[in-house]
Parts: sequence; structure tokens; C-alpha cells
Amino acid sequence: MPTTLITGANKGLGFETARQLAAAGHTVYIGSRNDVRGQAAATELGVRAIQIDVTDDASVDAAARTIDAAGGLDVLVNCAGIEERTPDGGLLGAADLTSVDRPEYAYAGVAYPASKTALNMLTVQYAKAFPSIRVNSVDPGFTATDLNRHTGTQTVEEGAEIIVRMAQVGPDGPTGGYFSAAGPLPW
Repeated sequence: MPTTLITGANKGLGFETARQLAAAGHTVYIGSRNDVRGQAAATELGVRAIQIDVTDDASVDAAARTIDAAGGLDVLVNCAGIEERTPDGGLLGAADLTSVDRPEYAYAGVAYPASKTALNMLTVQYAKAFPSIRVNSVDPGFTATDLNRHTGTQTVEEGAEIIVRMAQVGPDGPTGGYFSAAGPLPW
């Protein structure tokens, strides 16, 4: 049974991903910055909670030590993210900012889309540096979450599908790629 840590999992896509992976037989740790909310979410799902703030090295180190002491980690899903550009939030999974027919086209921010591009490059570099580990990025699509004030066009169940699928990729699966529910994406 794989052991999985999902950061940013006390709500939204992370919470739904935790629900689906637990149902698939994973031992799941729900990572959250707020331990009270994390514990409540973990209790609701019947999984484990761990306090982690991915912007704080000491917090990451403490979470890693705790999980390592319990037997280690097989899968890491990073769903932690914030967007503070405007009062009305932003888009998660800004895959195609150049096509006028996509919801992402209207996104006017700079930092968040740039961070997504940087993440794709890190994915490629980590995949090359660690060829025995599957390292991939996903675009869950324009999913209704707190991040975009629930303006997304799909449910968290729909958005989590690709995250769950890629979290279950075997040792011979793809690595260094960027995927949506429809398949590989260019970036």
C-alpha cells in the first residue's frame, strides 16, 4: 500500500485527491498549514494529518522527519498554492494563456502563471536528475475552489481525476511530463 503526502489537502483539490487515493488503498497524509483544519479534514476522511507549510523549510523538515519515522513516503502530491493578486482570486491550472477560447486567457496576473511555467521546468529537471522516480506536473483544469472563489467550470471530483491518475503511475509510467485529463500537454 503506497504512502502518500498531499500538501494543501484540508480542502479543495487536495482534499478530494486525498479522498480518492485513500479509497484506492493509499495511506494518506493530509498536509496543511493550519493543524486544526488539517486534523478536522483527516478525521472526516479517515486519513492522517500532518502540519506542513511548504514555504517554511523548518516545517517541511519536521514533516519529512515524521513521515520518515513512520516508514517513508512513496508519493508526493503538491496541491499547496495561494493566489493573492486580486480580491476575486485566480485560476488554478493555467495551462494555455494564449488561446482566447480558454478561461485561462482572461487571467491578467504575472506571478502565478510564471510560477506554473517554472514548475514545469522543475518537473523536467527533477525527472532527469532522478530517473528512477516518476515526476510529473498536472493541469486539473478550471476547477471551482476557494482559490478562484468557486468560479471554476468543473467540480473538485473532475479536477482531481488527473491528479489521482498520475499519483498512481507505476515505475514504467511517464516522467517529466505535463498532463491534463485529456492527456499530455505542451508547455
